[in-house]
Amino acid sequence: MHGNRKILQFVIKCIAIPAAAVFLLYLLNVPYRKIDDEKYMDFWNLRMLGNQIQLKQIDFANVGSSHGAYNFDYTVIEERDKTCFNFGHASQTYAYDLALLKEYGEYLDEGCLLFIPVSYFSFNNETVDETEAEALSVKYYHFLSPQNIPDYDLYKDIVTTRLPILSAGADILKLFPNWNLSLKVQAAEGEDSGINVEEFASRAMQRYDRHFNNKDNYFLPERIEELYDILAYCEAHEITPVLITTPFSQYYTDLVSDEFLQEFQGVIEQIVNDTNVSYYDYSHDERFQSNLAYFSDADHLNEEGRSYFMEVLMEDVTELQEALD
Repeated sequence: MHGNRKILQFVIKCIAIPAAAVFLLYLLNVPYRKIDDEKYMDFWNLRMLGNQIQLKQIDFANVGSSHGAYNFDYTVIEERDKTCFNFGHASQTYAYDLALLKEYGEYLDEGCLLFIPVSYFSFNNETVDETEAEALSVKYYHFLSPQNIPDYDLYKDIVTTRLPILSAGADILKLFPNWNLSLKVQAAEGEDSGINVEEFASRAMQRYDRHFNNKDNYFLPERIEELYDILAYCEAHEITPVLITTPFSQYYTDLVSDEFLQEFQGVIEQIVNDTNVSYYDYSHDERFQSNLAYFSDADHLNEEGRSYFMEVLMEDVTELQEALD
């Protein structure tokens, strides 16, 4: 009898302790989800997409990595009562561009003009290691349906969107803001009107290193195929695609070898010939490359630069002119 009581107590402990742990985990997960959402504020425009455009469909849009996210300013077009949207995000690959189109393509108007940035790293990866690539992929579990997420993983979905507390890491300390911690986060640098040319050149080298160093192949066949898939999606859904290489500063382009440029141009020419899509190249445009006042860093425009860039596009891009008429 005494032995049975011990067994019963042991069973109760085996059930109660895990249950208490799960309950505590649940209690922590509820407030942590709000903290976790803050990490993806740059994606909140996707969550609000339906509310933002209301009954209107998107007339002009772009996808792309940071060259899409930070280089397009549609203000002047929106003043013409047109609806525009930027689907670009830092380090976003063509696979995720296509995933976003599949998820949110219903909001694109028939004949929507879609700018598709083609950058020097577009046919490789802008991410520099597996850890960064993993952190990038996790973001999309918050804004894409499972069927549209490249290489979808159920476990990753659970710990990312259902129980993010399981993957919180050091971020779990944010649940206890009153703790006197010595953790510091360096704020991102804002756009500075004063230009230090030496520092600008140094940052250009850093950008070049990120995009070119330690890369075995700059032109992965799967990346090229993903761009073809995007163009096929556009054709099937009556979207007008325009390939575009956004402006770079001369401090960045001067570092790029002629051999790479020839191969890059060859790949683009093949895609253009195969699909009959238009391509506009502003990587060496004299209106931008030597005018550092238009850049926030070596290959991203600042507010003034992207506003001027849209004016240039409205003058240069035939498809844009026709869509605005």
